[in-house]
Amino acid sequence: MTPNHAVVSPKEWLEARKKLLALEKELTHLRDRINAERKALPWVKVEKDYVFDTTGGKKTLADLFDGRSQLLLYHFMLGANWEAGCKSCSFLVDHFDGALVHLNHHDVTLIAASNAPLAKIEAYRKRMGWRFPWVSAFGSDFNGDFHVSFSPAELGGKVVYNFTEIDGSDAYDELPGLSAFYKDEDGTVYHTYSTYARGLEELVGTLMLLDRAPKGRNEGTTMDFVRRHDEYEDAPRRRA
Repeated sequence: MTPNHAVVSPKEWLEARKKLLALEKELTHLRDRINAERKALPWVKVEKDYVFDTTGGKKTLADLFDGRSQLLLYHFMLGANWEAGCKSCSFLVDHFDGALVHLNHHDVTLIAASNAPLAKIEAYRKRMGWRFPWVSAFGSDFNGDFHVSFSPAELGGKVVYNFTEIDGSDAYDELPGLSAFYKDEDGTVYHTYSTYARGLEELVGTLMLLDRAPKGRNEGTTMDFVRRHDEYEDAPRRRA
């Protein structure tokens, strides 16, 4: 039984597809404009000396560039008292490992940072089989300063997330984001960009593929189909 869609002749389908193509081209051109505006954003010098725990010992934010001039840092939701990493963050970073070689050879370092201790991060990374660098911001102001980690006191009032003040009762103690940094030849680090919430969607190739499948994302609530990749049933499922 086919879904509730019109079934038409190839000629009629081609006409409808061309109309959609015009919209897709508009989106492509808009994306080009947004990318240009993103590159043109002013930068902010990072004044604070952030230090992270890594498998290679203590490292500063400047050290995390690993010899490159650009750093993309994903704020992964894994708190000090969490039993496991966020399901949605895990879905997103499943897409990282294949991109590493391409980014690294294009002067970009990609890492994740969480507020959990390094031992907890490494245990979860081992479970999930990931290779991308992942550091601990535990005990530092880093995730708080970038508005992705909140104390119980902060959650009792107002917090800023996605550049907007929201009620803390609507937030978790950890939230996701992506921040970009540039390191000058003299070692000065600049914060160039951050994005949060649905601004992270385009990092998730699976969603982009689903958007082109016959049923789209086929979800009741946002990403209700997502599981950690070791928690799916072995048999493929047909969704209504």
